[in-house]
Amino acid sequence: MKFTWRRAGASIAALSLALLCAPLFAQARDEGPLRLSLAEAVDIAIANNLGLESARISASMARRASDLSWNQFIPSLDLSGTASRLNNPPAINIPGTATPLPGARSPQWAMTGTFSTALNLNVSMFEDMRRLRLEYERGLISYATATAQLERDTRKAFHNILYLQENIALLHGSFENASRQAQISQANFNAGLAPELTLLQAQVARENLRPIIDQAESGLRLLIMQFAVFLGLPYDTEFELEPVPTAMAPMELDAAALIARAAAAQPGAQATRQDILVLESRLRAGRLRLYTPSLALNWSLNSTYAGNRWEENSWFDGIADNDNWNRGGSLSITLAFRLNGLLPFGLERQGLAALADQISLARIGLAQMIRGTEIEIHNLVLTLERTRLTAGALAQTAALAQRSFELTEQAHRAGLADLFQVQNAEQSLRQAQVQLHEQHYNYLNGLIDLEYALGVPFGTLILGGDFNEGSDD
Repeated sequence: MKFTWRRAGASIAALSLALLCAPLFAQARDEGPLRLSLAEAVDIAIANNLGLESARISASMARRASDLSWNQFIPSLDLSGTASRLNNPPAINIPGTATPLPGARSPQWAMTGTFSTALNLNVSMFEDMRRLRLEYERGLISYATATAQLERDTRKAFHNILYLQENIALLHGSFENASRQAQISQANFNAGLAPELTLLQAQVARENLRPIIDQAESGLRLLIMQFAVFLGLPYDTEFELEPVPTAMAPMELDAAALIARAAAAQPGAQATRQDILVLESRLRAGRLRLYTPSLALNWSLNSTYAGNRWEENSWFDGIADNDNWNRGGSLSITLAFRLNGLLPFGLERQGLAALADQISLARIGLAQMIRGTEIEIHNLVLTLERTRLTAGALAQTAALAQRSFELTEQAHRAGLADLFQVQNAEQSLRQAQVQLHEQHYNYLNGLIDLEYALGVPFGTLILGGDFNEGSDD
């Protein structure tokens, strides 16, 4: 349960922090863009997400049921009062006479008060208490899993915005380069060193970048609006996101060790294991109810008023000598055993057999999930390693493309290279830079997916750090 309690505690702390900082966030929005770090964005998402609030309420309900599971040992208490009247009350026989006295009849009304208490006991009640505790722990796992999913999606959305912002910054750099090339072409044209066609090509290349930049900025605005709604903030909220480190240092990832870790801590596997424990508890409770006797304790007390006439002031007369009050009651202790449980084709036995089949299916599903996790971990580790190697090669390519562009632009300024060569060099540089940034953020998002698959806190797989198996304690 390390993953469950850690996630639940972290979520509560994040919620408290977000609620305390909410006025500051509102004030910052009034003054300008809301500056957010990655951790602050996660806190706001956890505090405002409605789906997570539903999981939180469900966990709270399960906890209340678990904490009060002892209330099944409280006996039932009933208090009732009854007024009854005979439609044809019998005549009263007078001793020493052969016939009833005319007009002498039994009381037409009788008032009865009853108090009773009952308690039914079976050893299965103790197993029911344990099952409620298991269901509460299952609710904690569900809440922790929902929190982890929300944090994963928030982190990846945060990275996607930063990635798009950096791409737009590269586009603006390309536009500045194209503007500079257009100025150089204008100067060369004025000096008679370049034809008008070269000048027009430089100006067209510069203007062609405008719609590309506009389209990218529109996409960024839409992504920011979606991010604001995802955080539970107004859709027109403006953000200033703090950069995150994207440098990739060599990091050894042992796939076998990670798979062993994920088999125990992966959120989906934990939830399935807890489901199996709940089903097994239900099965034990059902068997105990069928194959063990039940003890029933009942005690009742009743008292009936039997006065002769309503006109008499005799409600409390004769209490001591029981003239007008008849008292009764009983105490019973019953030991019962259900014989239906001995019938293999009975409804109860068939229900238990179906429950046992559900447990078997859940265990098969758990085994399949663990195998799927093994494949997922292998793919993530291989993808991360491939991304790291690709980024290393692209870094060298970007450095060479930068140097090539600088030399080509110098040659163009001196009239030794045409505009087409400069544009090709600039396009190669921009393509290498964009691909390099893409690999950096792919690596970050790959680490996030790996951390979620392992069930460890986000940030455990630090860039350039080692994987610490005890980090979640």
